[in-house]
Amino acid sequence: MMKISPSILTADLANLEKEVRSLELAGADMIHIDVMDGVFVPNISIGLPVVKSLRSHSDMFFDVHIMIVNPEKYAERFVDAGADLLTFHYEAAEDPRSILESIRAKGKKAGISISPKTPAEKIFDLLPMCDVVLVMTVEPGFGGQRLIAEAAEKVAILKEEIKRRVLDTQIEVDGGVNKDNAEYLKSLGADILVAGSYVFGSSDRKSAIESLR
Repeated sequence: MMKISPSILTADLANLEKEVRSLELAGADMIHIDVMDGVFVPNISIGLPVVKSLRSHSDMFFDVHIMIVNPEKYAERFVDAGADLLTFHYEAAEDPRSILESIRAKGKKAGISISPKTPAEKIFDLLPMCDVVLVMTVEPGFGGQRLIAEAAEKVAILKEEIKRRVLDTQIEVDGGVNKDNAEYLKSLGADILVAGSYVFGSSDRKSAIESLR
C-alpha cells in the first residue's frame, strides 16, 4: 500500500505538536520534516533543536529531509536528534556513499534525494545503500509548487533499475503531490508520497490522506 508522509513545511509551526498529532490521527504513515539552510535552497526552515524537541512529543516515524550544504557535518546529529529516516541531497554531498554508511551504522534508514535537473542515472551505483530515494518533482525550497512532469518520469527509470538489481529500495516523491496526480505517480513506481499544501490545506486531513492512497 502507498505510504503517505505529510510535510510539516506548511504546518502551523506555533502549534507543531498539535499539528503532528492531527496527522497521526488522520492516518499518516510518517511525518516529513524539511530542513533548509538558506544556502543549498533559497529558504530557511527548522533545524536540529525542533526535531529533537518534537521527538520527545511524538512516536511517529520521522522522515527527515535535509536540504543543506555539507550534509556530512550534520547527518549523524539529525539521526541523534530523532530522525528514523534521514535523506540528504546528492547535489550537496562530496562523498554520498560515506554519508549513507554513517546513517546506516547508527541503525537508521538512509535516503538520497535528487533535484529535478539531476538525471536518475547519477545515483544508480548508490541504490544498494539506499533505503529510500527521494525524487523531487519541484525545485526544492518552497511548498505549494506544481509538479514537474519531466522530473516525475525519473521514478519509472529508478524503479526499473531497482527491480533489475533486485533491491528493496523504496521511491519517495516530493513536490506538487495531490489527488489528481497520485495515481499517476503510483503507476510510475512511487512507494511513498510527500504532500504538504494538499494535506494542510484540506478541511478534512484524513480524507485528503486517503485520497492520495
